[in-house]
Amino acid sequence: MLKFGTLSFEQPFRIEEIVRAPAPDGSDSLWHRYVISQGTNTIDGLRAGKQVDVLSQVEAMVERLNQRRMGK
Repeated sequence: MLKFGTLSFEQPFRIEEIVRAPAPDGSDSLWHRYVISQGTNTIDGLRAGKQVDVLSQVEAMVERLNQRRMGK
């Protein structure tokens, strides 16, 4: 038997971590790696900028993902 509430697509997206990361080749600015999860699914990405700015950008991304998931 499958419990509907335990399916990963039923869980909201959330920020797992944001940590400083080495800059990609050819770049010398400050970079951060972020991980967004939804159950067992993950989205890994890189963003340039200060941690507070990256956090703001990733929070906005998570909000949009959750709006799409709920059908606005």
